[in-house]
Amino acid sequence: MVEFRPADAGDAEQVAGLHADSWRRHYRGAFADAFLDGELVAERVGVWSKRLGDPEGTATIVAEIDGEFVGFVHVMFDLDPVWGSLVDNLHVDHRQQRGGIGRQLLARAARAVVEQARGDAMYLWVLEQNVAAQQFYIAVGAKHVETAPVAPPGGDPARLNGEPNGFRMAWPDAASFGSA
Repeated sequence: MVEFRPADAGDAEQVAGLHADSWRRHYRGAFADAFLDGELVAERVGVWSKRLGDPEGTATIVAEIDGEFVGFVHVMFDLDPVWGSLVDNLHVDHRQQRGGIGRQLLARAARAVVEQARGDAMYLWVLEQNVAAQQFYIAVGAKHVETAPVAPPGGDPARLNGEPNGFRMAWPDAASFGSA
């Protein structure tokens, strides 16, 4: 059975490890290999230690099965005046994908937006190459509303076409999340 709880500063290493693993699996070719194969975990630990140490204006929810960390979602409230709150990260352990954990984490993020943000809209960015994630977001009611270049950390300077494209996926009303 999956259990969900708010993340705290002590979760930074596990969050960072899952985040790095997900990037290595899904963003090769968009992010520089040197970045993905280098000190990515340490860099992510620094990011997540800061985020979880000072969570004002955000919510981070972790998922666990039998005490084992299997996923998390991080939402930043009211980041954009048009699109609302940013689901900045959603990652599920690759061994647990397609089991409903991602949907449940997003539902909890949507609930946090409704309860804590000024507006009910939420959105996220997904890289164009991550087709499986795009299909998942559409299945849970998101609409692809914009395409724009994304400057990834460790962007690959050898890319002939410059920055990878990101798709903005949006839910105008987080209260109706998953009803599509």
